[in-house]
Amino acid sequence: MDDGRWEAILGKVYGDEAPVRDAQVARYRRGLAAFAARYGPGEVAVFRAPGRVNLIGEHTDYHHGYVLPVALDRDVLLFARPRADALVRLANVEAEFPDRAFTIATEVPPRSVGDWANYVQGAAQLLERECGPGLRGMDALIDGAPPEGVPRGAGVSSSSALTVVAAVAIVALNRLALAGAALAECCSRAEWYVGTRGGVMDHFASLLSARGQALFLDCRPTADGYRYRPVPLPAGYAIMVVDSGVRHRNTGPHFNQRVAEGRIGIHLLQARFPGITHLRDVSAFPWEELEPLLPECLHAEDLPALGIDLERLLDGGVRPLGGEYRVRQRCRHVITENQRVQGAVVAMEAGDTITLGRLMDAAHASARDDYAISVPEIEVLVEAARAQPGTVGARLTGAGWGGCIVALVERDAAAVFAEAVAATYHRRTGRVARVFHCVPGPGAGLVCATRV
Repeated sequence: MDDGRWEAILGKVYGDEAPVRDAQVARYRRGLAAFAARYGPGEVAVFRAPGRVNLIGEHTDYHHGYVLPVALDRDVLLFARPRADALVRLANVEAEFPDRAFTIATEVPPRSVGDWANYVQGAAQLLERECGPGLRGMDALIDGAPPEGVPRGAGVSSSSALTVVAAVAIVALNRLALAGAALAECCSRAEWYVGTRGGVMDHFASLLSARGQALFLDCRPTADGYRYRPVPLPAGYAIMVVDSGVRHRNTGPHFNQRVAEGRIGIHLLQARFPGITHLRDVSAFPWEELEPLLPECLHAEDLPALGIDLERLLDGGVRPLGGEYRVRQRCRHVITENQRVQGAVVAMEAGDTITLGRLMDAAHASARDDYAISVPEIEVLVEAARAQPGTVGARLTGAGWGGCIVALVERDAAAVFAEAVAATYHRRTGRVARVFHCVPGPGAGLVCATRV
């Protein structure tokens, strides 16, 4: 494929800025050459799935709440060739990820953690169950390497992007009638096999986002599926993402502790509000009415007397830390965060960027103080971002305990913002921050098919 054809194809995905487009052309060419060197000449299909940054709505999705993510222009590529059998052979352009192979019908052990290939195998296993036996395997090469790849462990859904791109490839190569919200929901369940019982936001954002738009997603499933719609991003503003370099383990116990605390809260609220099933069900009530129903702190030994069987409450699938359960704080965050997301959508549709920024700032305070998912380095970044001229709002984004912040900045101030925030962060922490301007792009899918 000549350069002109590549530029036309990739310009639709990454935009028409020559430096960005040219870097992507080189990246795709390197991937195709590496695929041919490993698997030989022939047809190759190239798929991609972006990461995401969440403007607002942190830790609400697994409580059936509201979220407002944006697809990144950083993505995971998968170069693939179908096989006649059910074998999946995986390679990665990054040497730290060793080759793997599995048969699609072979199950991932429940709650298996630690191996990068489990995200691909989890997707394959779910699709085998949903679409019937006999799926064809593939020879595949993964490219999620920096700088164009999704930053790993940064709270911008690198693992979900890998799950999504694997699912999209298997669906396409097997010509399965599965797409959109149904495929996104399958991808979210696929990640249960690697130890987290999260929500659907990451996969919906990766699959269903559109250029220049945020995705307002109601994470409560209905008989007709999930409700979602695009929301226009503010004109004249840049979404700046700053990676702290501090990494978390997404499959660690802290995330699952928050799930447990929220479900304990629901159990306690059901005594006053029969019929509720998730924290979003009480979002319309004043916090002053809910607060007395939720104890500040419970211990594991307190739960039986309250009629709480934690194993049953968590469906046996989540392993929290145990010890203290900070029920009131965690529930307050989720309930008020749902209100902030709805307010943010109203503000964006009205062109009220100032209110949007204030809601982002309030969301950060809640994530830090009530959900306790910030770390000192993130606080330095948020403070530095808010100090820059042109910044209207800044907050941590992602699961927390490190990762990234997101800031809404006047576009003309973006270059100065990037330089100043990185300099301040290095001076105060000794760490190097990666700052990038997120240009919201399209969702996951087939990029092209070619020969090597």
